[in-house]
Amino acid sequence: MTRCLITGGAGFIGSHLSEALLEGGHTVTIIDNLSTGSFDNIQHLTDHPNFRFAIDTITNETVLDRLASECEVIFHLAAAVGVKLIVENPVHTIETNITGTEAVLKAAQRYRAQVLIASTSEVYGKGNRVPFSEDDDVLLGPTIHNRWAYAASKMVDEFLAFAYHQEKGVPVVVFRLFNTIGPRQTGSYGMVVPRLIRQALRDEPITVYGDGQQQRSFTWVGDAVNAIIRLAESPEATGQVFNIGHQKEISINELAALIKELTGSDSEISLIPYEEAYAEGFEDMRRRLPDISKISQVLGYQPSLDLPEILERIISYHKEEMGL
Repeated sequence: MTRCLITGGAGFIGSHLSEALLEGGHTVTIIDNLSTGSFDNIQHLTDHPNFRFAIDTITNETVLDRLASECEVIFHLAAAVGVKLIVENPVHTIETNITGTEAVLKAAQRYRAQVLIASTSEVYGKGNRVPFSEDDDVLLGPTIHNRWAYAASKMVDEFLAFAYHQEKGVPVVVFRLFNTIGPRQTGSYGMVVPRLIRQALRDEPITVYGDGQQQRSFTWVGDAVNAIIRLAESPEATGQVFNIGHQKEISINELAALIKELTGSDSEISLIPYEEAYAEGFEDMRRRLPDISKISQVLGYQPSLDLPEILERIISYHKEEMGL
C-alpha cells in the first residue's frame, strides 16, 4: 500500500486517478481548490476508508506541507487548463502553474517523496516534425500572444522538475498528456469533445473552431491513468519525460461528423473563426500526434480503446447527466 497525494484531485483526470489508486489498495489524499475541478467528481469516494480530501490551494504552504509529510508519492495534476481559460486569464495561468509546481517540489524535497508531474502536448508548440518525440526541439509563438503562456509555463514546470531531480535528488517523472478524454471532462474551458457532444445532444449547432482541418489524437482517460500509475511504479522512469497518448489521428471536422452520427443528432456543423472563439491573432497546431515508442518500451504501453468506442462511453455519460 502506497500513501498518495493528488493535487487537482477533484478534476477530470485526478478523480479517475483517485478511483484507480483506491481500487489498487492505496491510500489517497487529494487537494483541490475547485477552481476547475468539482466536488461532484469525488463525492462517491468520500466514504471510502482510504480516501481523504482537502479543499484548498496548493500554494497554501501549511496545508501542502502537512499533506506531503504524510505521503510517499505526489501526483501533481493541479494546473490552469483549457485554451479558453488560458487566453482569458494569462496571469492566473502563469502564476498557478509555476508557483504551484515549485511549492509541490519543495514539499517533496522536504519529505523525500516521489513526484509525477503532469505536462502537456502544448509544450511542442508549433513544431512540425510529427509525431512529436520527447527530445524534439520546441518552437513557440511570440510572447505578445497569451496563447503560448500555458505552453511556456508548463515548460518551466518541466525545467523545475528536472532541476530538483538533478540538483536536489528529488525522484521525479514528467508525463505529457495528449488530448485525454472521458466522463467528467467539462467543455467549459475549450475542451472540444464534451462541448461538441453536448451541442449534438441538444441539437444545437456543432461549432468547430478554425477550418476544422486541424488533426488531433484522443486518449481514453483510463489508459492515461493506468500509464501514470505504472510510471510511478517503474524505477526506470525516474528522471525521464514520457508522452502519453494515442497514435490514430482525426480531423476536428471528422470528429464533429462522427459525434453527430453516434448521437443521431440533427445539428448543423458550423465553422467559427479562431478570432471569434478565442482572440485576435490566435494560433493553433495543425497536427498534434505523439510518438509513444518510449513509454511503450518502458511500460509496454498501448492504448486499449479507439475513438468510436471512447465517444460512445462519453455520450452515454452525458445522456445520463442531461437526463436524456
